[in-house]
Amino acid sequence: MVLMDEATIEIEAGGADDTVEEEVYRNLQILYGTHTGEQALDREFGIDANITDYPQMSAQALLAAEIVSKTQKYEPRAQVVRVEWMASKVVEGNMVPKVVIKIV
Repeated sequence: MVLMDEATIEIEAGGADDTVEEEVYRNLQILYGTHTGEQALDREFGIDANITDYPQMSAQALLAAEIVSKTQKYEPRAQVVRVEWMASKVVEGNMVPKVVIKIV
């Protein structure tokens, strides 16, 4: 099971001021915590919950691609550097991503 509500977002140090970082962080929390189809005026907004139906390794790859794609589309000020998986949760059968971004 993918636990996007527990996703960790880490922002690499850069040239953006704190208010921009806070705004981007908040926007990404909302984006990653929303399933596609939940947003009335934009049904594509959010992360596809059907990805969890795939085997774990495939789901991780598809979810990483989904995170990168949706971040580019909905928060162009952020660029995904990498998506990692919290090992303690993977052992329990849950996948919790850690998304590392930088402000561009």
